Amino acid sequence: MRVAIDSGGTFTDCIAFERGVMKITKVFSTPANPTDAILSAVHQAAPSGVRISVRHGTTVGTNALLERKGAKVAFVTTAGFEDTIAIGRQARPVLYDWFMEAPPCLIPAALRFGVPERTSAEGAILRRPTDRELDDLRESIGKSGAEAIALSLLFSFANSTNERLVAEALKPLGLPLSVSHRILPEFREYERASTVVVNAYLGPKVGSYIHNLQESLIAAYPGAGLHVMQSSGGIISSAVASEEPVRTVLSGPAGGVIGAARIAARAGLSKIIAFDMGGTSTDVSLIDLASEDARTTNESHISGLPIAVPMLDIHTVGAGGGSIAYFDAGGLLHVGPESSGAEPGPICYGKGERPTVTDANLLLGRLDAANFLGGSLQLDQERTRYWTKKVSGPLGSVETFALGTIRLAEAAMEKAIRVISVERGHDPREFTLLSFGGAGPLHACALARSLAIPRVLIPPMPGALSALGILLADHVRDFSRTIMIPYDEVLIKAYFLELEQHGLKAMAQEGLAGRVSRSIDLRYVGQGYEVNVPAGEAVPGRFHSLHRKRYGYADETRAIEIVNLRVRFMVEAEPWEPPALPIKPGDGKEARMKKTSVYFGEEPMEAWVYVRDLLTAGDRFTGPAIITEYSATTVIPPADSVFVDQFGNVIIEVVHA
Repeated sequence: MRVAIDSGGTFTDCIAFERGVMKITKVFSTPANPTDAILSAVHQAAPSGVRISVRHGTTVGTNALLERKGAKVAFVTTAGFEDTIAIGRQARPVLYDWFMEAPPCLIPAALRFGVPERTSAEGAILRRPTDRELDDLRESIGKSGAEAIALSLLFSFANSTNERLVAEALKPLGLPLSVSHRILPEFREYERASTVVVNAYLGPKVGSYIHNLQESLIAAYPGAGLHVMQSSGGIISSAVASEEPVRTVLSGPAGGVIGAARIAARAGLSKIIAFDMGGTSTDVSLIDLASEDARTTNESHISGLPIAVPMLDIHTVGAGGGSIAYFDAGGLLHVGPESSGAEPGPICYGKGERPTVTDANLLLGRLDAANFLGGSLQLDQERTRYWTKKVSGPLGSVETFALGTIRLAEAAMEKAIRVISVERGHDPREFTLLSFGGAGPLHACALARSLAIPRVLIPPMPGALSALGILLADHVRDFSRTIMIPYDEVLIKAYFLELEQHGLKAMAQEGLAGRVSRSIDLRYVGQGYEVNVPAGEAVPGRFHSLHRKRYGYADETRAIEIVNLRVRFMVEAEPWEPPALPIKPGDGKEARMKKTSVYFGEEPMEAWVYVRDLLTAGDRFTGPAIITEYSATTVIPPADSVFVDQFGNVIIEVVHA
């Protein structure tokens, strides 16, 4: 049995899959010990005694980085360059913000160590560290109290001899060691060093977590296997995830993007905006299946730190169902980024006392208090009204406060979607908003209307789509190398063969082979950044075309430079596709449960509540309406029209003024 787990800040989602049958479980997360929630979810989804293979999307590394709760790291680099990690690029994300504060460096000055060595940009060894110098370095780090070591020497991507020598000298310390030529053998010194430092910073915590989770799973399910979702959208073994936790920083959100891409492809949609709103945050990503499955980037910044390993291009904002609404000292209403999380949770869950977006949706009649999570959790409406009234202040009624809360949360999410679409030259009117996550379908239509997006797609099991994406993700290993030479097809082949041999050895250690794909990072000579182009025929022509598409121009007379070579090994996961159902025209009346009073503005209006499990392919109806199901609730504003397609997707045509 295959089991996929997505651990979020509020809920932990589980999908168990065997012989084409899926079972979904949703439990409260346990932030103090995420393993508790995982085991609870697995026990509900998989009977004891069966052999299971678990795939896990984790936020342990993400949270450690965001909260700055990682290990104490010693940073070792070429003497004279110790402060590179603190100086960075000195780029200002907001150019005219005079009060901007740079995020603090993960490595304090006392833990930055230089080793006397030098490798040239071409890879020539100009100076090796002596045995005495290595002994002194080892002794200094040993006395520093460091819990992990990040090693990134100048130009080690061109020749790793000195870096290997230093790594060997530091082994006797017995500390987790992150080495740049193994993790990221690419140029750009600061980004490479930052990536290796983040890996070392997360290593002890993520490694311990994965080890304990695996032990707990094996104790409950003998022989259980564990794999982890990586930020690039592929699965890696637990051993690789423990050694290179930097690849798991966007582990959970990546599953949602993969799931959204699979659903869109099956529905025949090529352009989608994936909108994943959970309890703590919202993740958005733009996907154009006509040109690529899901865009990856090597230029991500997480919590202000550059991370140069491949990641899906995901933009995150601190607006979720648990985001707290409050007034500041000046009387302005704010929503988020602070979240109530799983503990204490929103007021309506029975413990919290600060109003959240979920509480606002309940007060506006958009959530069914008696049927939340399939009736397993009763929402306390009176308690919510009492505590919200205590803090609603000058806004008067709790409904007015709730409407303000919703509008502010949606404004933050709208801005996030604009960042990945309009600000990058994409017209939202050409896309479908594919909404998921436990809270996403509550707000999807309002966001689509504000962005002029013509339609919304709500997939089956929207609250567990990230877990579904993890279940369907392929096993992927990425390998790269900087070579920095003029474009030469003969040399490319030789370099690719060498890189593939390295990848084959790594895959063989896991008992895998897989399909290999090649790509090249190219740029015009003199440029500072590159464009990734699939290897094969007519590479220069495709580079010019991609450059023109991305930047608006191309210079076909200018020399091209090869910067990085990349190979990806992929082992495809067991396929699964939702069955196509016969379309039978209907109006959805058989799925109606009751009428309820819902606020879409200052005054309430009556709306039908539909049970999604009772809707059939071909049903059509018009809002206002509420569609309730186990993992999420979908809000249909007045005049928007609903159609259920042959795959069970709810397609909403959004009316624009």
